[in-house]
Amino acid sequence: MKVSIIMGSVSDYDVMSGAEQILSAFGVDFEKKVISAHRTPDLMYEYVKGARDRGVGVIIAGAGGAAHLAGVAAGLTTLPVIAVPMQTKSLGGLDSLLSMVQMPTGIPVATVAIGGAKNAAILAVEILALSCPSLTEKLDEYRRQQADKIINTTI
Repeated sequence: MKVSIIMGSVSDYDVMSGAEQILSAFGVDFEKKVISAHRTPDLMYEYVKGARDRGVGVIIAGAGGAAHLAGVAAGLTTLPVIAVPMQTKSLGGLDSLLSMVQMPTGIPVATVAIGGAKNAAILAVEILALSCPSLTEKLDEYRRQQADKIINTTI
C-alpha cells in the first residue's frame, strides 16, 4: 500500500514535503499531486476515485484558506483521509483548521496541527502498519529513538 499526498497549491509543498520525508524514512511508497477542489473538480474526482485502484491506502491532504481539499477527498472515498491545515496570512491557519475539523457525521477527516505534515505521515504509517508488521517494527524503533534522545539529553 502507498500514501497519496495531495495539496491545493504548489506553495503548500514547503510544508507537505515533511510528509514525503517521513514516508521515505519509513520506506513507504507514495505519490504526490497538486489538485484543487475548486479549480479542478473533475480532476479531483477522477484522482480520488481511482486512488484505491492505484494501491493507495491513505490520503494526506494539505490546503489553506477554505481548505476543502481533505473534505472533498473524504466525501469521494472510504480511504482514511488525514488533513494538514496550512498557515494563512489572514487568520494564521485557524480558518483552515476549523474547516477541516467541522466535517459532517459519516465523512470523517483526521486532522493534525497547522503545518503538521510530518505527524500526518506518521499517522498514515500507523494506519498502514495495522496490516504490515514490518512497519510496526519501524514505528517501534522510531519511538525508541525519540525516547533515547530525551533520555540522553543533558542541560
